[in-house]
Amino acid sequence: MNAGPKRLQLALLIAAALLASCVALRIADPEPVARLRLSVFDSFLRSAPRAVDPSFPVRIVAIDEASLARVGQWPWPRDRLAEIVKKLVAAGAASITFDMVFAEPDRLSPDELARSLAGRPGQSTLAAELATLPSNDAQFAAAIAAAPVALGVAGSESGAHEVARYPGAISFAGDDPAGFVHAFARGVENIPALTKSAHGIGAVNWLPESDQVVRRIPLVVSVAGVLYPSLALEAFRVGTGQSTIFIKSSGGSGLSAFGQKTGIESIRVGETILPSDGHGELWLKFARSDPRRTISALSVLDGTFDAAEIKSRHVIIGATATGLLDLRATPLEAAVPGVEVHAQALEQILAGVHLVRPAYAAGAEIAFLLAVGALVAWLIGRSGALVAAGVGLAAIALVVAGSWFAYRESGLLFDPVYPSLSIALLYLGVSLTSYLKSEIERAEIRSAFGHYVSAPLVEELARNRDKLKLGGEMREVTLLFADVRGFSKISEGMRAEELIGFVNRLFTPLTDEILNHRGTIDKFMGDAVMAFWNAPLPDPAHAANACRTALAMLDALARLNAVLEAESRTAGKSCIPVRMGIGLNTGECVVGNVGSPQRFDYSVLGDVVNVAARFEEATKTYSADVIVGERTAAEAPEFAMLELGTVTPRGKDRPEIILALLGDETYAAQEHFRGWEKAHAAFLSARNEHDIGRIEQAIGDCLRFATGGMADYYRKSAVGLTSRT
Repeated sequence: MNAGPKRLQLALLIAAALLASCVALRIADPEPVARLRLSVFDSFLRSAPRAVDPSFPVRIVAIDEASLARVGQWPWPRDRLAEIVKKLVAAGAASITFDMVFAEPDRLSPDELARSLAGRPGQSTLAAELATLPSNDAQFAAAIAAAPVALGVAGSESGAHEVARYPGAISFAGDDPAGFVHAFARGVENIPALTKSAHGIGAVNWLPESDQVVRRIPLVVSVAGVLYPSLALEAFRVGTGQSTIFIKSSGGSGLSAFGQKTGIESIRVGETILPSDGHGELWLKFARSDPRRTISALSVLDGTFDAAEIKSRHVIIGATATGLLDLRATPLEAAVPGVEVHAQALEQILAGVHLVRPAYAAGAEIAFLLAVGALVAWLIGRSGALVAAGVGLAAIALVVAGSWFAYRESGLLFDPVYPSLSIALLYLGVSLTSYLKSEIERAEIRSAFGHYVSAPLVEELARNRDKLKLGGEMREVTLLFADVRGFSKISEGMRAEELIGFVNRLFTPLTDEILNHRGTIDKFMGDAVMAFWNAPLPDPAHAANACRTALAMLDALARLNAVLEAESRTAGKSCIPVRMGIGLNTGECVVGNVGSPQRFDYSVLGDVVNVAARFEEATKTYSADVIVGERTAAEAPEFAMLELGTVTPRGKDRPEIILALLGDETYAAQEHFRGWEKAHAAFLSARNEHDIGRIEQAIGDCLRFATGGMADYYRKSAVGLTSRT
C-alpha cells in the first residue's frame, strides 16, 4: 500500500544526491570536464568562425619553401633581414614584427667570419678585409631602429636569468598583475644591439591546452620577473603609436572585491580595450586560413611584391616552411604555421571581435543546473517521472540553444555540455523508480510468455502490457500444426528419461525456428506442436513467415537425423529417421488469454485450428512433408508450391484446395522448379481430363524433378492409375 510514497522518496533522494555530486564535480572541474567543454567551444568556432576581413590589415611575410630555395637555408644573413625591413618601411608598413628571437650574433656576419679566420695560416689578409666590412647585426639594428619594428622574447625554464627592461610602459590599477599572469623563471632575448634598437619587444609564447590545441594567447606574461605583452599585442601597440599598456586587475574599479583577488579584468592600449580572463589570456576567434594573407619573403627581397599590399598594414615576419617545424594546432585546423596564430590574434585585436568567457560563467552554469535540478525534483512529486524527464530534455535544448545564441550574437562562451550531462543524469535518477517498477512488471511478462513467444515479441508485450488481459479478439492468423510420424515405433523400448530427453532434443531446434520467425508457440501435445503467427502482435507477413518456418523445421530435422544416425552407427545400433508432417492454414479465429485470472494461456480458438490439423493428417495421404491451404498459398505466392488436390475437412461443406510447400522464393525462381511446375501442371490437366496416356507421360516428366515424399506421391498416382486400368 505504501510502495508508491517509498518509490517517490527514493527518487527524490537519488535526485538530490546526483545534483549535489554534479555541482561538486563542476566546482572541482577535472580535466575530462574541462576538455569536453573546450570541445564544444571548438565546435561553435568551427560552425561560425570569425569572418575574414577582405582588407587583410595584417600580412605575413613568409619564410617559405620558395624563399629558402632561392636565398638559402635558414637562418639568413641579417643584412638580408635588414633589406626586408627597409623595403617594407618604404612600402608604408604600419608595423613590422619578427616572430623569432635573435639570441646569438649572426654567424654569417663579416666580423664573425673574420674572428673565425683569425690565426689561420694564409687567412690573415682575408680576415683583415672582412673586419673592415659593416657587421650584419649592425646593419640589421640600424634598419630596425629607423622602423616601427617589434622583436620577440621567449619565456623559458632555461636560458638567461635576466632579460632587458621592457621598452614600452605597463601600468596597472588594482592588484599587481604579476601575481596572475603566466610566469617564466628565465628568458631568451635578442642580442643587446637589437634589443636597444627595437621599438617594441613582445613575448612569442603561447600556452596550448592539454590537447596541444591553441585556443588562447597570454596578452601579458612575466619573463624573469619582467612583464612583457604578447607579440600580437606589442605589434598593435607599436603599429598604433601607443606608448603604454594599461592593465585593470581585481580591485581596480574602486570597489571592494571582498578580499578576493580575482585576477586581470581587462587590458587597454589607447582606446582599445581587450577582454581578458583572470590570467590575462585572450580567447582567439580564429578565421579560416587564407593564402591572400601571406606574401613570400622572396618577393620582398627581389622587389616583385605589390607595395600597395603593405601600405598601412601590420606585417609579421615568420617561418611557414614545413622544414622549420613551427606548426601549431587550432580548433579550425590541425596544423598552421605559428606566425599565423600571431597574425590572427593581431587581426582580432584590430577588428575588436572577441570571444569572452565571462568571470560569472561558471557560477551561471551552476545556478542553471541547480534551478533545473530543483524543478525536476519538484516535478517528480507533482507530475511524475515522465514529465520531469520531458522538462529535463527541454532544459538541455534550452541551454544548448542559449549557449549557441550567446556565442553567435555576443561572442560569449557558456558551457552547455556539463549542465546538459548533469540534467541527463538527473533524468535517469528521477526515472529510476519507474524503471525498476517497469522491470518488475516486464519480468512477470517474460515469465508468462518467455517459453512460447520469441524474445523480441516478449519485449514488445512488455512495453504494451494492456494486451495481457483475460478475453480475446478476432484476428487473421496462420496456424502451423506439426506431428512426428511413427512416433510410437521410434519411442518403442525407450526408458522414461530417454524418451523425455529425445523429445526435448527433437523439439528444441524446431522451437528455435518458430521463435526465430516471429511465431508464437501455442502448446506441445506429446509428439506434436502447434504454433501461430500474427498474434499477440501484428505480423503483416504472417503467412510467409509460417511457410519459411515450416521449411526451416524440415532443415533442422534433417540435421538432427544426420546426428542421430552418426551416434547410432558409433553405438552399433540401428536408427529410425524422424519424419514430420506439417500443416499450415490461414483464417480468422479468436486469439486471447483463455482460462481464469489465476491461470490462463494465450491461445487461438476456431475452425482454422482444426483445418490445420487436418492438413497435417493429409501429409500422410499425399506423401508431402508440408501441406498448406489455399488461403495461406494466396498470402505467400512467392513460395514454391504445387497443387495436390482438394479435401473436405470434417464439419465443412466446401472442399479446400491443398498445396505442397516445396521451397522458398529462391527455389521458386530456379529452372528446376519451373520445369517441375510445368510438368506438374500437365499432370493436373491430364488427371482432370482422365487422359491415361497423358497422365503416364506427365508422371514420368514429374519424376525427373521430384524427390522424397513427392516422388512417392507421383508413384502412388501411377499405381492407382494402373489398378484402375
